[in-house]
Amino acid sequence: MPTTPTVSDPLQAALQRALAEASGWLPFDRFMALALYAPEGGYYAGGLPKFGAMPASGSDFVTAPELSPLFGRALAVQVAQALTATDTLDVWEFGAGTGALARQVLDALTADERFESVRYHIVELSGSLRERQRETLQVHAGRVTWADTWPARLDGVVLGNEVLDAMPVQLLHRVGGVWFERGVAAEGDAWAWSDRPTTLRPPVEPEGPHDYLTEIHPQAEAFVKSLAARLARGAAFFIDYGFPEREYYHPQRHMGTLMCHQGHRADGNPLADVGAKDITAHVNFTGIALAAQNAGQQVLGYATQARFLINCGLVDLASAASVAERAQAMKLLHEHEMGELFKVLAFAPEASAGGWEPLGFAHGDRTHTL
Repeated sequence: MPTTPTVSDPLQAALQRALAEASGWLPFDRFMALALYAPEGGYYAGGLPKFGAMPASGSDFVTAPELSPLFGRALAVQVAQALTATDTLDVWEFGAGTGALARQVLDALTADERFESVRYHIVELSGSLRERQRETLQVHAGRVTWADTWPARLDGVVLGNEVLDAMPVQLLHRVGGVWFERGVAAEGDAWAWSDRPTTLRPPVEPEGPHDYLTEIHPQAEAFVKSLAARLARGAAFFIDYGFPEREYYHPQRHMGTLMCHQGHRADGNPLADVGAKDITAHVNFTGIALAAQNAGQQVLGYATQARFLINCGLVDLASAASVAERAQAMKLLHEHEMGELFKVLAFAPEASAGGWEPLGFAHGDRTHTL
């Protein structure tokens, strides 16, 4: 069904140009990339608040660092161990949001004399978010830098919190046993779904004869492959919502995982309010792990966020906090909040993977489920 596009004029023009160049049909990953990242009015290119704990702030969603500062303090325990084990002093964060996680990690690290010389590098596509990060990180201004491009070689601990879910996905639609790629076309002044036959397939054929809509993640996997090719010494930790492959393509998940967020409300229609809301998809962690392995990295562990944070001492940190602060921190652990749906995946180059076991995976490692 066509959806009238309530979209900024510059983004509308960019989308129309892209449609014309693609002969009137855009694969969804291209549409999603423009809707989120186009300089001409894309969601992350604009000055909207995006991140925040309450709708009254004008934000659209909350991430763990905004929910509780204990998230970053617990993660810093793992970062400290990884820096020591790999003999590095650099932290790289991709998509640093408001800078809250960087502030929490740096506050914790710099309180330890072993990490007085730590350096923090942020790779951020959004100019407006860079400015928010600079404000948040003023106290650490001397040790934080922003990078426009990746270095040829990367040494240090890499962090990515809710980064992979925002990478454009391709949509596949099985109808009557035949697979189609779902794209976007224009019908007058409206956007509409448009399916085309394809040779693309999900990595696992969903069981059953029923129609099935799902995502594949070539861009996220290519990102991890590029990162893995550069990560010569250190370790990488990615935190996001998602599943291993066998759960991702479960027969009951026949409507896919694509979701939009606006004003702390979720909806499944990325063709409306384009440029004014976030678009995400759950992560296939098996595909991410394989991309890292195929690029020469070794998987260090895979666990739920709850188990990872407990292993890193979150419960002890919360015991010293106020009742209100403890209540917020527990949302990071509860199954019905973020504790079970969010996972942590870590990998490292072979030279950095031996001789130590990451604290975050000491108990409850689920690598065998990938």
